[in-house]
Amino acid sequence: MTEQPSLLAKSSPRVLSISWGRMEVEGLGAGKDFQLFPGGGRAWDWSETGMRHDPGIRPVDVADVLARNPSALVLSQGMEGRLKVDPSTITFLEAAGVAVHVALTPEAVDIYNDLVATTAVAGLFHSTC
Repeated sequence: MTEQPSLLAKSSPRVLSISWGRMEVEGLGAGKDFQLFPGGGRAWDWSETGMRHDPGIRPVDVADVLARNPSALVLSQGMEGRLKVDPSTITFLEAAGVAVHVALTPEAVDIYNDLVATTAVAGLFHSTC
């Protein structure tokens, strides 16, 4: 009998804590902004895609996490909601069959952590503004 990989091995890391400008993520440590996905995560460097608060998260900004085949994606808008989500991003993700959740960062963390146990979930998290 061959051993199946465990769901845990491909699960997304949980966010352990969030405060202004700082997140603690299971297995990744502390940082400011994160891309999290099934099997891992990394720091979210906005300069890689030229992202800004406005127009906000665009399809190009979600491409890396979408390549990890999540069935759900949580997009945080920052602690005060200053990070926008371009409407084309929602359309793009829905067309790809991905459930999309958009919320201020504290609520986005709660949604994401709730989904981790049952869903192949990814998330983009901004811990300031």
